[in-house]
Amino acid sequence: MPEAGALEVVGLGRAYDAAGRRVVALERVDLALTAGSFTAVVGRSGCGKTTLLRLLAGLVEPSAGRIAYAGGRRPKVGCVFQEPRLMPWLTVAGNVGFGLVGRLAKAEAAARVAAALDLVGLAAFAEARPDALSGGMAQRVAIARALVLEPELLLLDEPFAALDAFTRRALQGELTDIWLAGRPTVVFVTHDVEEAVLLGETVVELAAGRLVGRRPVDLAFPRDPTDPAVAAHRRAVLDRLMQPDPASRPEPETLP
Repeated sequence: MPEAGALEVVGLGRAYDAAGRRVVALERVDLALTAGSFTAVVGRSGCGKTTLLRLLAGLVEPSAGRIAYAGGRRPKVGCVFQEPRLMPWLTVAGNVGFGLVGRLAKAEAAARVAAALDLVGLAAFAEARPDALSGGMAQRVAIARALVLEPELLLLDEPFAALDAFTRRALQGELTDIWLAGRPTVVFVTHDVEEAVLLGETVVELAAGRLVGRRPVDLAFPRDPTDPAVAAHRRAVLDRLMQPDPASRPEPETLP
């Protein structure tokens, strides 16, 4: 794995104690990501998607297994969450550049912030406060805040879940454009199967903490949700996840 952003997950597991009992959030997950790839992780609520993302981000340590990074070093990571989590006392530019304070010279940091805001279409709102933004604009700020760090690994945890359908579709297209332009390695968590198929080069399916399927989606971008090929991929993923106990299989299934 010579390229930054590539990683391999081997036998990954995460368990914790809750109310006196042992809870297994993730177990025996094997996954390889090539540099510059876009992987969508889909599954029901509580299946371990966010736990996997937190492990990849280094926010928690695994209980079992390991994560091997290209070159033996953890890549530069950018994270986008379901809620924008903007600081209301800072401007849009201040929020985007917060992670650069003390790390870069002011001029260089300002240039990066301007470039990130231009990329997400918010250059004109650099001096606005978060309370003046719509939900979609606030999420664009959150994406810019992650991009300004120039991440090699971009992790997104259901970033569009709280948005209306029109804004969501627009931001899906913008995210695809951003990824194609810069080619960070992307892991995108969602419970929306159609969204996973529209965005991912590969769709990884989780159920009850286990990886139960991988599906390459070999379709050109941008993808149209009315395309029969998109619908066929969506149906196949749903069929897999709707089985009574998809996590009972000893090995993950790669669908044709």
